[in-house]
Amino acid sequence: MKRVMIYSHDTFGLGNIRRMLEVARHLVESSDDVSVLVITGSPMLHAFRIPPRIDYVKLPCLARDVAGQYGARSLPLTLAATVKLRANLIRSAVADFAPDLILVDKKPFGVEDELAGALAELAPGIARPRLVLLLRDILDSPERTVPIWRKNGYFEAIDTHYDEVLVVGCPEVYDLRREYAFPPLAAAKVSFCGYIAREPGRVTRGAARQALGVADATPLVLVTPGGGEDGHGLITAALASAADWPAATRPHLHIVCGPELDADARAMVHARAARLPAVSVQDFSDDMMSLHAAADVVLAMGGYNTVCELLTLRRRAVLVPRVLPGTEQCIRAERLAALGLLRMVHPEALTPRRLREALEAELQAHARALPQPVLRRLDGLAQVTRALRTQLGLLPPAAGDSDFGGLDDPAVPSAWQAVSLSERRAAC
Repeated sequence: MKRVMIYSHDTFGLGNIRRMLEVARHLVESSDDVSVLVITGSPMLHAFRIPPRIDYVKLPCLARDVAGQYGARSLPLTLAATVKLRANLIRSAVADFAPDLILVDKKPFGVEDELAGALAELAPGIARPRLVLLLRDILDSPERTVPIWRKNGYFEAIDTHYDEVLVVGCPEVYDLRREYAFPPLAAAKVSFCGYIAREPGRVTRGAARQALGVADATPLVLVTPGGGEDGHGLITAALASAADWPAATRPHLHIVCGPELDADARAMVHARAARLPAVSVQDFSDDMMSLHAAADVVLAMGGYNTVCELLTLRRRAVLVPRVLPGTEQCIRAERLAALGLLRMVHPEALTPRRLREALEAELQAHARALPQPVLRRLDGLAQVTRALRTQLGLLPPAAGDSDFGGLDDPAVPSAWQAVSLSERRAAC
C-alpha cells in the first residue's frame, strides 16, 4: 500500500485543514492501495469526519494574530520552543511512517521552517519520497509574497526538493507564476488544477429552508464568516443592516457564527439577533453546502473554501473580504467580481446602508433570474488526485472520472467562451 503524508498549514482559520482533508479523502477514495497520515496543529480537526485509511498526528497548536505574528496557542512555551517541538514530531513521523509521497500545504519549508530538518534528512536516490507542494489560487499580494519567498529561499526549495507544484486555481483568474515572478525552473514545475468543487449538501434546498422555518417565497440571506475567528465585524454589519431594512422587502437572515468566534462575541450575536425580526443564528454547521443551497444570496468574507462553495452552486454572493493579516481574500474577491461572478464590498467602505444596497441588488438579480458568468474549472480534486497518483506510480483514474462534471454544462454560458486567450490574460 502506498503511503502519503500530508502536512497542513494550520495557524489561522479552518480553510487549510478543510482543503487538505478533502484532498486526502478524494485520494483514498480513488484507490484501495493508498493510506494517508495528516500532520497538523489545527485545533478543529476533531470537528471533521475522518474517513477510513486516513489518520493524523496532532501537533501543538500555533496561533497567528491579525498582525501576522505567530505564537503558541495553548502551551506556556515560547514560539521557538513550540516550533522545535513540532519539528521534532514531524521528523519522527516522517522517519517512522516512511511515506512514498509528502504533500506540503502552502509553505515549502512549513510554518517557521519547521519542515526544513525533515526535508534535509530524507533519504537520497530511489528511496526518497516524492515531494509535492500544494498552493491555493492566491497567497497574498505580490508586494508581500515575492520578498518573503526570496528571503526564505522558497523558490530554491522548489528547485531542490519538490517534484511538482499543484495550484488549486485557474491562471485566467490569477496566474501566480507571473504575479509572484517565479523563476523559470520553479515555474516549469507548476500545474494548475482548477478550483475545488464541493460535494452537494446532505439535505435538499427545500428541507434546509424548512428546518430554518423559511418559506419558499421568502428571500433568504446566509451570513457566514467562515471559521469566525475574525468574523465579528461582518456579522455586526449584517445585524445593523437588518435592523434598518424596510419591513416590506426584508429578507430572512441566517447567521452561522463559525466555531472560532469567541464566546463573548457569540453571546452578543445571539442577543442582538433575538431582538430583530427574521434573523436566526447557529454557532456551527458541518453541512454548509446545504445552507448555501438554501440561500438566495450569501454574505461572506471570501476565503478559498467559501468561494469554492459559491462557485460550485453558482450562488449569488456579496463578499466583504479580510484585509489583515494578508490581502489574499481581497485580491480573490476583486478578481472574481471583475469577472461578474459575485459582488464585493471593501471592508473600509462597509456601512449598514452600503451592505443593504449590495444585498438588495443581488436579491433582485436572483428574483429576476438574471444570467451569471460561470467559471468552468472546478475539477481541482480530480486533477490533484491524478497528479498525486502519477507521482506515486499508480495508474491515473479513467479519463472520464471527473468530479462534478455537470458544472461544465456546455449549455451554460462560460465567462470565458467569447474572449480570446490574450483578452483573458489582460483581464487578469
